[in-house]
Amino acid sequence: MPKAGIEPARSRLHAILSRARLPVPPLGRLLITKISIVNKSLIVKIVKALSLGYNKNSGEKYFFAFLDNFMGKTIAIVNQKGGVGKTTSAVNIGAYLAYLGKQVLLVDIDPQANATSGLGLDHRNLEAGVYEALIGDKPLAQVIKRSVQSGLKVAPATLSLAGAGVEMVNMENREFRLANVLEEIKKEFDYIIIDGPPSLGLLTVNSLVAADEVLIPIQSEYYALEGLSQLLETISLVQNNLKPSLGIMGAIITMFDRRNKLSESVMEELYQYFPNRIFRSVIPRSVRLAEAPSYGRSILHYDPKSKGGRAYEGLAREILSLEK
Repeated sequence: MPKAGIEPARSRLHAILSRARLPVPPLGRLLITKISIVNKSLIVKIVKALSLGYNKNSGEKYFFAFLDNFMGKTIAIVNQKGGVGKTTSAVNIGAYLAYLGKQVLLVDIDPQANATSGLGLDHRNLEAGVYEALIGDKPLAQVIKRSVQSGLKVAPATLSLAGAGVEMVNMENREFRLANVLEEIKKEFDYIIIDGPPSLGLLTVNSLVAADEVLIPIQSEYYALEGLSQLLETISLVQNNLKPSLGIMGAIITMFDRRNKLSESVMEELYQYFPNRIFRSVIPRSVRLAEAPSYGRSILHYDPKSKGGRAYEGLAREILSLEK
């Protein structure tokens, strides 16, 4: 039997959406997908007011698929190889998505805390960060910090995060810790960008489980391809065992040097891994991109007219175009 109050609530929601001339499936199973509504906060209020819930007997959710369409998309930027432009991409994609009018949260789950310092926050002096949220000491909302970029906030990494992978091993639902804490604030953002660590450990698995899609930065050199099959295998394991809906958004070519004749060969190799999933915006090797983090700035605030700045703006626009 459905939970008390569910049937009337479903009927009222059906009536509301019908009056708004929105497509609604049969009331027997209210799963609404691919609906585009501008006023996201209004929809959240409607759902809360209707007091919809979860039918434990049948295991069917009456509204969560509907609500998910109005929560932010979570993108994990992952590569177990270091030095491929992962953090640079996380920081600058987040900055340009915010510049283009989106509310963005950058989650730094890399113990090196480069994304945190790259946006002007001193991780050594922070009282709390993502680690405290993961172990349940603080809600994530209490550790989020503002950046200099309007619309871009940061869930920072701190020194404590270095031991999180070990401490979480014996925790309940250890692979879902990050996903659970992000659910508390997901509705407040259009995009959540996760900067994962350069490894395939428990923190990376948490990043993948929390994400809707994975974005893989790959340096345009042969060494960068060596661990790619292992990363794709890890993604496949997560899809098969923990997060069936996890998708691969695509690959970004980073540190591209047109003077290097190997670059074209690397591109051909990548197309075998990611047919039709390589972004057109190629990130060049750039001194300005390398300098920006030392000033605690994204390239948008450091040198937006540089080749790197233009490339990341183009990449952010490509990501937005995927939502249309």
